[in-house]
Amino acid sequence: MDALLTASGLVKRYPGVTALDGVDLDVLPGEVHVLVGENGAGKSTLVKCLTGVERPDSGTMTFAGRRHDPANAAAALRAGIQVVHQELTPIPGLTVAENLFLQRLPHRFGVVDRRRLDRRCRALLDEVGLDVPPGTRVERLGIAQVQLVEIAKALSQEARLLVLDEPTATLTSRESGRLFEILRRLTGRGVAVVYISHHLEELYEIGDRVTVLRNGRHVATRPLRDAPPPELVRLMVGRDLDQEFPVREPAEPGEELLRVEDLRVRGAASGVSFAVRSGEIVGVAGLVGAGRSEAMRALFAADRSDGGRITVRGRPVRIRHPRHAVAHGIGLLTEDRKAQGLALGLPISANISLASLGAVARAGLLRAGAETRAAERMAGRLRIGSSGVRQAVRTLSGGNQQKVVLARWLQAGTDVLIIDEPTRGIDVGARYEIHRLLMDLADEGKGLLVVSSDLPELMGVCDRILVFSRGRVVADVPRSDFDAEHILTLAYSGFLHGKEAERP
Repeated sequence: MDALLTASGLVKRYPGVTALDGVDLDVLPGEVHVLVGENGAGKSTLVKCLTGVERPDSGTMTFAGRRHDPANAAAALRAGIQVVHQELTPIPGLTVAENLFLQRLPHRFGVVDRRRLDRRCRALLDEVGLDVPPGTRVERLGIAQVQLVEIAKALSQEARLLVLDEPTATLTSRESGRLFEILRRLTGRGVAVVYISHHLEELYEIGDRVTVLRNGRHVATRPLRDAPPPELVRLMVGRDLDQEFPVREPAEPGEELLRVEDLRVRGAASGVSFAVRSGEIVGVAGLVGAGRSEAMRALFAADRSDGGRITVRGRPVRIRHPRHAVAHGIGLLTEDRKAQGLALGLPISANISLASLGAVARAGLLRAGAETRAAERMAGRLRIGSSGVRQAVRTLSGGNQQKVVLARWLQAGTDVLIIDEPTRGIDVGARYEIHRLLMDLADEGKGLLVVSSDLPELMGVCDRILVFSRGRVVADVPRSDFDAEHILTLAYSGFLHGKEAERP
């Protein structure tokens, strides 16, 4: 079978770095071709070259039997290549329907035909399993819902090649399963898929062949059945990882750091209650839309709540603003670190000091030397890989960016860390390092709340798991009772009513 897409000897250089060094790739019609490698391996640069965002310095590409050298992303789209990027790019002020059909809005008598637009939108949302009104503004959606909107938008383009970069990073197993069903239908019609993900287990469920990149070079291309997980990891990182999660000796938790009682997220019918003790890693599980992130943001006062009681170290406190949360030793690492957690244009040092400027200032003036020294201490402690603390955060890998946000809250002296999607978009080697870091922080006496759509991650690192369903905590599962099927059943429990009944 002739390849739909070929790339041969692609080279792409940036100042001081060769991102692609003679990379080859061929993608067949109707296959899911998995592209893997650590952060910095060249995956994103390769995708940018395929989709016209970047022009390779040398090498050749063909698509559908013709030379492929798109001048820009629009040219690649016209050729039949559609991409859903890891960094989502919707227009927040527009509705879901407007985002899906931007520049293709149906008209009648010179005005937008809203009924036809909504009808088309609902059909696509049903296909990806997203239950929101077409007229909802995208800025009101959670990041997982935005991910489904972007996937629906890609499906609406009827591409011949679909590139998906970390499409399930914020999706639960239910949404991921629906996506895989869609991909199987597409490949059955001859559509080719390039699939990028750090979640190895899903690659074997959906992939046909795999290409491995490391340090900008092509390492191997082979059928996935011929590359078992240990071998695939070795090809990616150049070494063996003996286990997926670090080993942590169980310890008796210490004093209660935080108690939340009847915290009401705005619009929720019931409140949320839980506690976190020193030395604990408490997982937060649930389906997309179950209220996990909303409850954590309300606790931090990043979003408004309708009441509730919060106790820190046995003392009732009022948290009406994020600065109050910080003053009481609570820090929040948001699920979208780039849009909400980092000042990408600023250096590492400035990002670390954002929550503790008073410690590096005198008489209201920033002391650059003090800021640099404090940042260097934290960068060394967390092993942040960089050329120095003056390096711009936008140039770091995903794992190192996440460490910068962690460093900020540690610098601020927080005792309770809320970490939403800690390893989203982070490669397999860096995931292990982040998990080790979380365990080390717990061993130092911190209390951690870890929100994740990756249930195996929660089961691998947490001491117990709070299960959310329909905006409330339906179970507090200790490690001794961890069982994926049981936890998923609990997560679905709030949805098992009437026409919404669905078995996990």
